[in-house]
Amino acid sequence: MSMPGTPSPSSKPSAPGTRAVASDSTAPTVSVLVMTYNHERLIAQALDSVLMQETAFPCEILISEDCSTDGTREIVLGYQERHPDMIRLLLSERNLHSNEIVARGLRAASGRYVALLDGDDYWTSPQKLQRQVDFLDAHPECALCFHNALVVDEAHGRPPHRWTPDHQKEISTLDELWYGNFIATCSTMYRNGLVGELPQWYAALFPITDWPLHILHAERGAIGYVDEIMAVYRYHSGGLYSPLAESRKLDATAAFYEVMNENLGGRYESVITRARFRYFYDWAKEYTRRGDLDAATRCVRRCLTRRPPGIAPLVELAAMWLRVQRRRFARPSIHREAPASRA
Repeated sequence: MSMPGTPSPSSKPSAPGTRAVASDSTAPTVSVLVMTYNHERLIAQALDSVLMQETAFPCEILISEDCSTDGTREIVLGYQERHPDMIRLLLSERNLHSNEIVARGLRAASGRYVALLDGDDYWTSPQKLQRQVDFLDAHPECALCFHNALVVDEAHGRPPHRWTPDHQKEISTLDELWYGNFIATCSTMYRNGLVGELPQWYAALFPITDWPLHILHAERGAIGYVDEIMAVYRYHSGGLYSPLAESRKLDATAAFYEVMNENLGGRYESVITRARFRYFYDWAKEYTRRGDLDAATRCVRRCLTRRPPGIAPLVELAAMWLRVQRRRFARPSIHREAPASRA
């Protein structure tokens, strides 16, 4: 799906005159890490959106391809042949189906900054990389920065909407990030080398890929925001995370909080407990609004298993429980699967 001013999906080489080129003798300022698996229909548009970048610095493109079963590998091989000085391939001998696809790309990155792009998404602004590099250069306190992205739902045909809410602050902190992932993968740029070798437990968090990375970087600095839409996050049936049922996403998020708390030594347990409680409380409200009272009840029970200290959370839960029960006795429960949430 193409948008005005963006590259159309094709496997043809980019037009002459693109400026985001790697120099033979100069280390890249930005390493662009493209993660892909079974994106035959979409990967060309993603790569063309990288090649169209207009920058005053050299870049490299790392394509981490996870042994696709369609024609994705052949397409990325063709791009590498046409841009051998700019593109490096990281190819799986077998499908790994883990976050190692990201981790190996970060290990291979030689740029001062690293930008992420899934092979089924694409960038819409030729100035995206330049804008983010300028921002990080001007904000040394930031460990990462991001911009807004347009969510395009190809699976259900719903109207496009913004990934990041309108009220997003220019500078955010780690504590805020625990309450939900407001950063689209395709909008991310990290300072390279801040985290060092990624911990072994990161690989097993798949399909939650970017949120733990954001957290690990935000431990080392602030989070900057460029208030522009410069990418498209594509929701489609072939994605690895977005098409999952909501129940599976809720299970994955609950496990995410547990794994992060355990592996970060419990030092964020207080904020994680508050964030987890708020996450499932908000979902209980949403399910109640829809009439899916069984799902609302499950979320209330998740809140009860780990809640912040004090009487206020109990009062909130009691009120929510009564609301669910009133709805339950007022009319039959109606289950409706809703659009997938971010995380």
